Amino acid sequence: MDRPRIVADISAWYAAHARDLPWRAPGVTPWGVMVSEFMLQQTPASRVEPVWREWLDRWPTPSDLASAEQGDAVRAWGRLGYPRRAQRLWLAASAIVERHGGQVPADLDDLRALPGVGEYTAAAIASFAHGRRHAVLDTNVRRVLARLDGGAALPGSTLTAAERERAEAWLPDAPADAALWAVASMELGAQLCIATGRPVCGRCPVAGDCAWRAAGYPEPEAPGRRPQSYAGTDRQCRGALLAVLRDADAPVPRPRVLSAWSIDPTQAERALASLLDDGLVRLDCAGDLTL
Repeated sequence: MDRPRIVADISAWYAAHARDLPWRAPGVTPWGVMVSEFMLQQTPASRVEPVWREWLDRWPTPSDLASAEQGDAVRAWGRLGYPRRAQRLWLAASAIVERHGGQVPADLDDLRALPGVGEYTAAAIASFAHGRRHAVLDTNVRRVLARLDGGAALPGSTLTAAERERAEAWLPDAPADAALWAVASMELGAQLCIATGRPVCGRCPVAGDCAWRAAGYPEPEAPGRRPQSYAGTDRQCRGALLAVLRDADAPVPRPRVLSAWSIDPTQAERALASLLDDGLVRLDCAGDLTL
């Protein structure tokens, strides 16, 4: 398999067909890239874009966010879901100010040490914000490589050492080329080599090189794990309680917050307790609730 030629073909396809996403624009700061990576975790780009713009207008630097209240960050997160990401981003901004003079670091270990930054997010920030040479393995890239090189319909449920080795083997030597390959292979997975439905092989620039296609599109070895329904979950309940506080201009009495989930008072109490434990919700001196 001619990896350099395939990398070049996918990179050229990206140059012609990439979505116009604001965090990819020239001149976006490393902080802008970092904010986008936090927001894009389990949330589509179309939902992230308006919140990302508002966030960067309000807090254009880590120092700006660190000087705000944590509750302001959670409130501004809006309905992106998984509000602990807002809490962790606020904590990460504070750590950047304390440890790195307010500048998003480029070193992988320094990034991994920040709250809320795991293996993928650290590599993505280092690559997309600083042009460093790292394998950036999100679900899209894993799927592209599993099909293109491994001949499998889907990667496994957990990232393996073999996948990391394969990703390193595909990584171009030049940092700029590696950073372009990272975002190009990710975009190919998002637009064409999709997880659900039929992949758009007719528009893929490297369909003729794909091991999965050559093998006749074999089905996954084992059925994928069925995603949990959102309706009625503790996560939905937590979101309903948070929405009351997010939309309020002042602390809210506990009964009013709990009334947002009247279908199961016990679940509402449990969800509120978890929000208090996580630090997403606070009690004021009068016993009312606030972000």
